[in-house]
Amino acid sequence: MLTPAEARDLHAALDEALYHTETFTHTACEHRPDGSYVVVRRRADSSGHRKVFDSFAALDELYGKLPTKFTAEDVEQPGLTGGRRHMLVHHFTEHPAFDCVLARRQPLTARKES
Repeated sequence: MLTPAEARDLHAALDEALYHTETFTHTACEHRPDGSYVVVRRRADSSGHRKVFDSFAALDELYGKLPTKFTAEDVEQPGLTGGRRHMLVHHFTEHPAFDCVLARRQPLTARKES
């Protein structure tokens, strides 16, 4: 059985493991306790600048379906239009889990490195 202090420490450790945010230049992301993964445009407040995925694996699956060189138009699918597409291109180039670089700014184009 845990003491109250041990239980609080365990609760804090679980919260940290299940929920954390990462901040990049143009985007940020949230790993939520329910397993969902949220990509947001930094310095933007409206819900039009965020996309919630069921999990990080769902975003990784989307990335895997993209061609080696892709634009925001290639990212389009239901729920991903307008600024959200551009936000995801930036996120793919910023997040270390994706081996991707910004190839061009106009039009916004990314390139997979491997």
